[in-house]
Amino acid sequence: MLFLSKQEGERWAACAQAALAGTAEPHDFDREIRPNLISAFDYFVGTTLVAKGLGERGQAWCREGVLLEEDGLFSNGFLLNFLKRQNGSLVMPAVAFADPRPFVHFAGVPTIKSARDRFLKQCGHSLPRFQHPLRILDIGTGNGALVVQLVQHLQECGKVGEVGEILLVDPSPAMCALAEETVAKDFPRQRIRTVNARIQDLSDTLDARYDVALASLAFHHLPYEDKEVHLSRLEPWIDHFLLFELNANNDLPAMHSPELALSVYQSYGRMMDFVFSHDAPVEVALACIDLFLMTEAVSMLTQPRGVRSDYHLLRWQWKDLLDRKLGPSFACGCDSLCYADEYLDLFTLHYQRA
Repeated sequence: MLFLSKQEGERWAACAQAALAGTAEPHDFDREIRPNLISAFDYFVGTTLVAKGLGERGQAWCREGVLLEEDGLFSNGFLLNFLKRQNGSLVMPAVAFADPRPFVHFAGVPTIKSARDRFLKQCGHSLPRFQHPLRILDIGTGNGALVVQLVQHLQECGKVGEVGEILLVDPSPAMCALAEETVAKDFPRQRIRTVNARIQDLSDTLDARYDVALASLAFHHLPYEDKEVHLSRLEPWIDHFLLFELNANNDLPAMHSPELALSVYQSYGRMMDFVFSHDAPVEVALACIDLFLMTEAVSMLTQPRGVRSDYHLLRWQWKDLLDRKLGPSFACGCDSLCYADEYLDLFTLHYQRA
C-alpha cells in the first residue's frame, strides 16, 4: 500500500481547496504530485467535488485520472461508471448486506476464496487441539460458509472432535437466515444458535464462554474507539480470537482527507478489479459492486467517522489494538498474510489466552 507524507497530504488538501474554489483545473498540479499517484490525486479531488455537489467538475478530474490508470487499479473508471448508473450522484444505492447475494458472490471470487483458504490453513496450524466439544462464536457471520469450513478443517486436522455450539451473529436478518440454513446442512440444527444483532448489542450480554471467536471482515464496521470497547467486553468470554481482515487506512482519517481517499482508491479499486476479473454474468458483477463494495466506498467518502459504515485498520494498528485490549491475558499465536500485492493485503491474526 502506498502512503502520503505529511507534506504531501497537506499539499493535496490545499489543491482540493483550489479546485473547490474554481481556481484549478485537472493537470494544474501534476508537477507537484508523484507521477504514479496522479490518478489517485485526481480521484481524491474528483470525489471531493462530486460529494460537494459539483458533479460535472468532479467527473472531469476522474476522467483525466482514468487515462493514467493501469496494473489492475482502475478506481476512476469504476467510479465514473457507477456515477452513470446513479444519475451522477455519489450516493449509497443500498444498505450493505440487506441482500446477501452480492457478498456471497464476492466471497466466491477466486482471489478472495484463495485468501480465505489460506486463512483456514493458518488457523489449523495455529489453534490447539480441543479436548471437549467446540463452542464457537461467529461475529458477522455473513452466509455462514466460513465458519462451516473452519470447523470442518479443524476436524480434518484432528484439532476438533464434537461440536457443542455454533453461535451465528449478524445485523442483517437476511444474512442470519441464510447462515443458519448454510450451517444446518453440515451440523445439527439444535447446536446452532442465531442472533440478529450487531456486536455492539451483543458484547455486554454474553453469558456463556466460547472456545473460539471468529471475526471475518466484521470488526471493521466499528470505529476505533468502539473496537476498543467491544474487544474488552468480549475478552472474558473467549479463549481464542481469529481475525481475517483487510489491511487499509480507512478508520482514523477524516472524511474528504487525502489519506482516506488514497486508501479507498487502492483497497476498493483492487477489490472491484477482482470482481470484474471473475467470470460471472454482468448483472451479478454490477450488483456486487453497487450493492456492496461501492456502497461501502461511498459511505467512507461522504460520511464522517461515527456515521460511515466501514473502518478498516492497518495491520500494525490491529496488532496494537489487540495487544492492548486482549492483553496481558492473550498473546499473538499467528500473524500471517493471506493475500498481498502492492495495493492491498488480507491477513490472519490469532490471539490466544496465555
